[in-house]
Amino acid sequence: MQPITVIVPCYNGAATLARALESCIGQREAKQIFVVDDGSTDASASVARVHALREPRVKLVQTAGNGGLARARNWGALLADTPFVAFLDAADEYLPGALAAAVGHLREFPREAVVRLDVDYADFPKVIAARADFARHAATLSNTVASSIVIRRSAFLALGGFPIDEFFRRHGGEDGALSWALSEIFSQRRLDNAKRVRMHYRAGAAAERFFRAQMRLCAPDPEFDAEMVKHSRAFLDGARERIRELRDLNVSAPPG
Repeated sequence: MQPITVIVPCYNGAATLARALESCIGQREAKQIFVVDDGSTDASASVARVHALREPRVKLVQTAGNGGLARARNWGALLADTPFVAFLDAADEYLPGALAAAVGHLREFPREAVVRLDVDYADFPKVIAARADFARHAATLSNTVASSIVIRRSAFLALGGFPIDEFFRRHGGEDGALSWALSEIFSQRRLDNAKRVRMHYRAGAAAERFFRAQMRLCAPDPEFDAEMVKHSRAFLDGARERIRELRDLNVSAPPG
C-alpha cells in the first residue's frame, strides 16, 4: 500500500528539483508526487515533465501565478487522495527509508496526527555549523521545517493548512506557525534516531535566519519578532476554533 502523497512546491527550483524528485521516487510509500509549480520562470516545469514521463507517480500541477510556498503546499494537499501527506521543498531531499519510518510510526500510534523527521543540515557555513550549540538549535528547527513533516491529511485540512497571510508570504515563518498549532492542538513527535531528510543550505533562507538569531550572530529585531508572534498566534487561534467547530458537529453513523 502507498499511503502518502508528497507535495513538492517549486518556484524557480530547476537547479535542485531533479535531486528532490529522485529522492521521492525512491520512497515506496509515495503513491503520488505532486510538483506544484508556483509560476516559475525557469525550467522547473520541464524538469517535472521529464520525470513524469518515466515515473507515473510524478504529476505536474501548475498554478496561474506565483502565490507563495504555503498556497502551493495547500493546493497539493487538496488534490491528494491518500491518508497521509508530506511536504518536501524543491531544494531538499529525503534520505532512504524516510517515509517508511514515518508511516510505521503513524500506524503504530493511530491517535497521533503528525510525525517529524530528523533533519540533516548540509553545507551550512562554519560560523553556524561549527558552533557548540548547533545540534541543540538544529533539533528545534527540525520540529518546524516543512520538509520534516508527515501528517494525516484530515488533520492538516482541519487546521486550515499552512497560513497564507501576506505577512508570511513576505517574510516566511508559516512553517513555524503551523508547527506551533500542531504542538498546541495535537502534539508532535520527532523520529530522532536517524537523519531522514536533508536540508541543503540556501543563503538568506529562513533556516539561516533562525540559526543566526538563536546564536546571537545578528542583532535582534523585537518589533519584527512581535509581529511574527502576533500573526502566528492568530493562526493558532483560528486553527483551534476550526477544530472546536468540527468537534461540535453532529456526525451520523455510517449505514449498516
